Amino acid sequence: MIESLTDRARRVEVMQKAIFGLADTLSPAVDLSRIYVDGLDGLPRDGRFLLVGNHTISGWAEIVAIPYFVYRELGTRVRGLATRQLADTGGLFRDALEAAGAVVGDPETGADLMRQNETVLVFPGGGRDMLKFKGEEYALLWEGRSGFARLAIAHEYPIVPVGLVGGDDVYRSFVERGGTWERMTRSLGQRLHGVSGVGLPLVRGLGPTLIPRPQRMYLRFGSPIDTSRPTETDTARWELTIKERTQIALETILGDLQDVRAADPFRHLNPLAWSTARRPSGARTTMPSSGSRRCRRTPHPTG
Repeated sequence: MIESLTDRARRVEVMQKAIFGLADTLSPAVDLSRIYVDGLDGLPRDGRFLLVGNHTISGWAEIVAIPYFVYRELGTRVRGLATRQLADTGGLFRDALEAAGAVVGDPETGADLMRQNETVLVFPGGGRDMLKFKGEEYALLWEGRSGFARLAIAHEYPIVPVGLVGGDDVYRSFVERGGTWERMTRSLGQRLHGVSGVGLPLVRGLGPTLIPRPQRMYLRFGSPIDTSRPTETDTARWELTIKERTQIALETILGDLQDVRAADPFRHLNPLAWSTARRPSGARTTMPSSGSRRCRRTPHPTG
């Protein structure tokens, strides 16, 4: 058993080096794709903060883009709090997820990461936030969840809201939540996606197909939110306050990015509009290279 665990740890370490090496190699190609990203300069330089983001129906866009750009800016591996289903995943797929930084998203794991001053990422809506129905694009389906705020307050971790626009336009659902189809498929949906009480969104991409729509991605890191509780403020009230501040900040980011996208001639990745793509004010022409990253920390395979 010990030998098996040791072999797995080595395998994860090798994968981690390969993943982050690939991230460095692909930097020029990512720059050519003109992903719109701003707010990186406002990230705490010590890497000690909690990222709170929005899930989109595409799923992959925010999960990949947020850790990638934080790594490029700070040189730190983001530890994403994944669904509990990660614990049931085996083989090379789980090893790859852990190498990239994913861990099972329970409060104790999150607390342990914060005690180690890690950069942590959470999507409060979980899998439910990915299951968007007609008219729910860029809505935060948190259902009152505030555990992330409680965790950040307990460890005096600043919260950085981070929003991504573009992922909810790769596919669009054409059925409504609460409609006949959604209600009829709730049992099947729970078996397939693991979220109780939610049916299956029927989606389409390009035209009537499942080919993803070409969409530019827009990513913004907001200003850090101080979670230090004032001595005269009740604990429960402060948790709710931080949760609401984070949600309002994230909703504002998503609204602003949709305005940016609406005026962007490159929003559909038309090559002819590449040179006129909207860019953040004061944006760098290129991202910092691996040798110039500030506060560089070498990612490690365990945590």
